[in-house]
Amino acid sequence: MRTVIHVNQHIIKQNKKRSMDEVEPCLTVKTYKGNRYGYDAIIRDKGGNEVARVVYRPYKPLDCGAHCWIETQLEVDVE
Repeated sequence: MRTVIHVNQHIIKQNKKRSMDEVEPCLTVKTYKGNRYGYDAIIRDKGGNEVARVVYRPYKPLDCGAHCWIETQLEVDVE
């Protein structure tokens, strides 16, 4: 089943104007079955092990200023 993780930039921009308890999730996980919304999207292999994670932290960004990023312990090829 194809799964798309969408980062909604409009929600990220809107959240900058909101207080911490009013922040909306900017991640949408889309399949043919429907949409799920969240602050983290965990990517798992067939064995159920976490291989990567999409993280949204509007009030605890990375040192570079990023509010949304992908984390993994695996090797990543860049093409």
